[in-house]
Amino acid sequence: MDSELKPFTFQTLSRVSFFSPAEEKCYDPRDKTLTFVDGDDDLDFLCNDYKSLRAKMSCGHAVTPMSLTDWCSHLLDQGECRFVCGQTNCSVEWKFEEVCKMALLTPGEMKYFEDKMFSNGAKAFLNIKSCPGCNCNVVRTDLSDLSVKCTVCTADKKRRYLFCWQCLKEWKGPAPRSDCCENVDCQSPPAILKSCPDITFQDVKEVTGCPSIRACPTCGVLVEHNRMKCKNLICSRCKVEFCFVCLKLTRECQKLKPSSYYKSCSSGVAPRQTSIPVWRNK
Repeated sequence: MDSELKPFTFQTLSRVSFFSPAEEKCYDPRDKTLTFVDGDDDLDFLCNDYKSLRAKMSCGHAVTPMSLTDWCSHLLDQGECRFVCGQTNCSVEWKFEEVCKMALLTPGEMKYFEDKMFSNGAKAFLNIKSCPGCNCNVVRTDLSDLSVKCTVCTADKKRRYLFCWQCLKEWKGPAPRSDCCENVDCQSPPAILKSCPDITFQDVKEVTGCPSIRACPTCGVLVEHNRMKCKNLICSRCKVEFCFVCLKLTRECQKLKPSSYYKSCSSGVAPRQTSIPVWRNK
């Protein structure tokens, strides 16, 4: 039996524009609740050179309403549901209330941010994906079956419409099935981990033979390292920081061999994973 697809009521959201350059938001210099500072706009990564005064966030970095809106919109577009400072070595998470105030969010922007946060959070924590046929956000009911029936597309197309939960394309081949469908580029996570090439780090020394794709040791999502900077990364799904080389949590890796961010691990390179860790999200 194929898994049933039950659409959620919230819509698939896309990036929208609430303002134009002619409507640049600026702080009121008379606002005594803000701490104004001189210097650069720390979040103006695209060098837009916004005109507003710079004000200090709770993490100490200076922003303008526009640069903060740009950065938070970027985070939402990347699937995040939290707002974290984008400066190097600053992982402070801002409360939504602070973002609303400091970004001078309009009612329309606030509604968009809230909807996008909900949509992203649901996808990350409730195992929700979008049907490739109609873009409805849905929950899979049978976790052991990759073939999922979309009731919306089935009604629209007047035939049974199945799609693959793994490659997100219309289903090909016999169903049910738990490893992959018959689309050419559909591979099960264990197969990807087994066949991916080794990575060559640009900045990490003394490390060879490390697979270029890993399953997060906490939640099991497949991740890739961008090859630059240190060997650690933060999982986009569960937000846990771990070492891409030895697969230990960063704090454990560093405890065994302090200051080894750009060097080999004390336990060497963890072998290729043959199974996917199950996330016990509580």
